Amino acid sequence: MSSRRSIPQPEPQPTPARRTVIAAGAGVAALSAAGLPLSAASPAAAAPSGGGAHSAPRSRTSWHRYVQGPSSRTVRPVAVTASTGDVRSPEALLRPGGSTTVLRRPEPVPAPRWPQGTTAQASSTHAGNNGNDGKPRTYDAGNAVDGDPDTFWNDDTLGVFPDTLTITVPAAEQLSGITVVSNSDGVPTDFAVEVWQNDAWHTVATVSDNDAIQRAVPFAQPVSTTGIRITLTGVQDTPRGAFTRINEVWPAPVAPVVVPSVTVDFGKVVVGYPRIRFASASDNSPGVRLAFSETKECLSDRSDFTRSDQAGGTGQGTDQFAVPAGGITWQDHKGFLQDGKVYADGLHGFRYLKITLDALASDAPVAQPWGRVEIDSVDLDFTGYVGTPGTYRGWFLCSDDDLNRYWYGASYTNELVTDTFRQDDVDPRDAWSASLEGRLVLHDGAKRDRDPYVGDLAVSARTLYLTHDDTAAAVRNVLADLADHQRADGWIPPASIANYTLPLFDYPLWWVTCSWDYVLYTGDRSYAARYYPHLLKVLDTWYPSVTDDAGLLSKGLNGTGGYGDYAFLGRTGRITYYNALYVQGLNDGAAIARWLGHKADAERWEARARETARAINTHLWDGSAGAYLDSATGPVRHAQDGNALAITAGVAGADRAASALDHLAATTQRPYGNAFMDNDTLFADASQRVYAFTSYPEIVARFETGGADSALDQIRRTYGWMDTHDPGITHWEGIGPDGSLYEGAYTSMAHGWSTGVLPALTHQLLGARPTSPGYGTWEVRPHVGSVAWAQGQLPTPHGPLRVEWVNAARSFALTLHVPDGTSGVAVLPVRGSRVVVRDGERVIWDGRRPTSRDVSVDAEGVTVRGLGPGIHRLSVTS
Repeated sequence: MSSRRSIPQPEPQPTPARRTVIAAGAGVAALSAAGLPLSAASPAAAAPSGGGAHSAPRSRTSWHRYVQGPSSRTVRPVAVTASTGDVRSPEALLRPGGSTTVLRRPEPVPAPRWPQGTTAQASSTHAGNNGNDGKPRTYDAGNAVDGDPDTFWNDDTLGVFPDTLTITVPAAEQLSGITVVSNSDGVPTDFAVEVWQNDAWHTVATVSDNDAIQRAVPFAQPVSTTGIRITLTGVQDTPRGAFTRINEVWPAPVAPVVVPSVTVDFGKVVVGYPRIRFASASDNSPGVRLAFSETKECLSDRSDFTRSDQAGGTGQGTDQFAVPAGGITWQDHKGFLQDGKVYADGLHGFRYLKITLDALASDAPVAQPWGRVEIDSVDLDFTGYVGTPGTYRGWFLCSDDDLNRYWYGASYTNELVTDTFRQDDVDPRDAWSASLEGRLVLHDGAKRDRDPYVGDLAVSARTLYLTHDDTAAAVRNVLADLADHQRADGWIPPASIANYTLPLFDYPLWWVTCSWDYVLYTGDRSYAARYYPHLLKVLDTWYPSVTDDAGLLSKGLNGTGGYGDYAFLGRTGRITYYNALYVQGLNDGAAIARWLGHKADAERWEARARETARAINTHLWDGSAGAYLDSATGPVRHAQDGNALAITAGVAGADRAASALDHLAATTQRPYGNAFMDNDTLFADASQRVYAFTSYPEIVARFETGGADSALDQIRRTYGWMDTHDPGITHWEGIGPDGSLYEGAYTSMAHGWSTGVLPALTHQLLGARPTSPGYGTWEVRPHVGSVAWAQGQLPTPHGPLRVEWVNAARSFALTLHVPDGTSGVAVLPVRGSRVVVRDGERVIWDGRRPTSRDVSVDAEGVTVRGLGPGIHRLSVTS
C-alpha cells in the first residue's frame, strides 16, 4: 500500500484509553534547551502513567522483553486448563521426565437396541453425498435406529424448524425413557418427546439448552407404546450448518460415561507438529483423539478446523492415534496408522489442545475407546520462523507499552506464517504446487489458509522486511511463482489454490504493488528485470480489457462478473477500491519502470494513473456524504477500502481526504476498530465487521494527513481488542459484531494480512521508510501525536538505519545512525512559530533563515536534506 503527503488537518480526539507509558527517571529539559536528544542509554524504568513522560528508554535492548517467539523449535504447554473423567496427575504433562499423567476408561457396555422390525420416518432427509470420510453416505431416518453410531439422520431444512423423527416398533414396548445420540457437527438443543398411546400423541419429556452429544431423556414413569416422536425446535449452529443430526436413538435412558480428557494451553497460538510421549498403555490398543483450537470459545470434542474436514476427508474433526502397550513417542503427521484406519491431520495452528481417551467406532479394532494410557509429556515441533532477540534485524520501541506489544504481536503473528511450503500441510483445495514445494513462503495464516496469497503480502511482506529481512526470499518465491503462472491475457493468479485459477479481480494489482515493495526494500534488480514483461502484461493487457469508456475499471467487463476480491464481495461495476488500487498499481509499476530505465512506460502509466484519479473524483465522489462511494451503482454505501486507498494512493486532495476520514470516523467507529462498510446494504452486519487488512491504509492515511492521534486511537481499539481477547497476542483475520470471531471457529486468529500495525508504527510513527530501491535513499518523517519518544532500527541491504526521537512540548530531538551507501531526508515537526534548528552543536536554522542550504522550514515541518552516512543529532526548539 502506497502512501502520500497532504497538509495537516485537525486531529479527531482519541477515545480515552488506559495504557502504560514507559518513562525514564530524568527529564529532557536540560538537553532540550541545548537542542540535544536524550541518549538511548539513559536510565529508565517502566511505570504506569496517565500521561506522556518525555524521557528516553533505559537501553537499546529494552525491546527484548516484548519478543513473543519461542527460544527453540521445541515448544511446551504452559498450563493445564481442564481435565474430565478418570485422569490422574494432569499437571504432570507440564513436567517431562517426572511423574506421568494417566487416563483410564472402562470397556463400554453395549448400547440397548430396538427390536427387529423397528422403522423410522422423518420430516425431511438430506440428499446423500460423500461424507467426512470421502465415502458415499446416506442420511435416512433409519440411520437413527440401525445400531451404528457412525451413521446418522440429517434433515434437509437448514435452520428451519420444527423437524420430526418418528420411530415405530412392531409391538408395544415398555420404555422408561430414551437416549438421543448426536455428534460434534452440532447437537439438538431443544426438543420434545411424545409417545403414541390411545390413538394419540402424548408429551412425556422436553429438553432445552442441551449441549451433550449423548443425552439421556428419562420419562416421569414407564410407558408402553408402539411409537416415539421427537420434535426438534433448535440445534447448535456450527460451521457444518444448523441441521438436525441424530446418530442413534436408544430405547432406554443411558447416562454417558464421562470421557477422560486433559486440555493443555500453550499460552499463545503456536504452529507445528504436536508430539506426545506415551510411557505405556493397556494391551487393547486404546485410542486417543486430539482436538485443537485457537480459542477456548471454539474448543470442543472436535478441532476448530482441520484440513481433512475442509477437503471432505477422514478426520472427523480430530486427529487419532492408537497407543501401543509399550509406549511410544508419537508425532502428529498426516495419514492413516493402519489399514485405512486411525487418521491424523498433521500440522496444526492452535493454542489449546484437548487429549481424550476415545476412538472412532470406524477405527475398531485398530483403536479402541477404552483402556489405560500413560503420558509422560506433550510438546510441539514448531515450524514457523523462530524469532528471538538475536534474530531480529529490525526493532521498535516507544513510550507506550501497548504500542510496543502490538508491534511485537504483529511480528510474532508473521513469524507463525513464515514457513516452508509442504504438500502434507498446505490448503487441501488443490493448492499444492511442485514449483513451491520445499520453498520458504508467507502463508496466510497459521491454522488456515496455508497458502500464500499475494494480497496478504501487501501487509505481511512489509512486516517481514522490517523484522527479519534475511528471509525476504519468502516473498520473492511467492511473487515469482505467481508470475510464472500468469495467464496469456495478463491476469496473475492470487495464489496456488485451485491450481492457480481462483478468479480474483484485485489481486493482480497487489502483485504489482508487492513487486515494487520487494525491490524497494531489497534492491533486487534481477527480480525486477526478470518479471518486467509480466508487469507489462498486467498493466497494458489485462486491466485495459476491464476498463470502461470513462477510464475506470468496471468489474463485469471481459467476463469478470463472477470474479471475487480479498473478501469475496459481490461488488460489480465501478468500485472505488478497485480503481484507487489501480492508481496505486500504475504508480508502483511506473516506479519499477523508471528504475529499470523504461522511461516511456513509466510516463504512460503515470499519465493513466492521473486520468483514473480524475475519473474517480468525477464519478465516485459522493458530495452529500463527503466520502467516496463504494460502487457507482446499487444502494449507496461508503467503504473503508476505497476511501482509505483513495487517500494513500493520492487520488484525494487534502479537503476530500479530511472529509472522507471524518465520514469514516463518524459512521464506522466500533470499540474493536473501524468497520469496513458504513451500512449493511452489501450484506448483513457489514457495518459491524472489522478487517485489520483494510484498516491498515486508513491508519496510514490518518497519520499522513496530520491525524496521528486519531491513527493511534484506531490502533488501540483494533489491536487492543485482539491483544486482550483470547487467544491474545496474535492478530485476527477479521472481527465480527460485538468483537466476535467473524467467521466463528473457521476464523484464523493469526493472520499475516492483519499485521499492518507494525509497518504503520515504523514508517509513520517512528517515521522512517525507504524512498528508492534497496534504501539507496530514505526519509524520516515522524508523525508523533501524543507519544513521548520512539526509537527503532530498520534493516537495509547496507546495514541498519537507526532512528531515535524525543518529543517535548517546546522541543523535538532526532538522532539518526545512517549506514554507508545511503542518504536521506529528515522532516522534523515544528515547535512554535519561531524555531531554532541544530545539527549537534551547530545552528542550521537561526529562527529566520537557514545557515545551511540543506534546511527549510514550512507548514509541514523542518526539512533537513543531504543526510549521509554517520550519526546526525538534529533538534528543533522554540
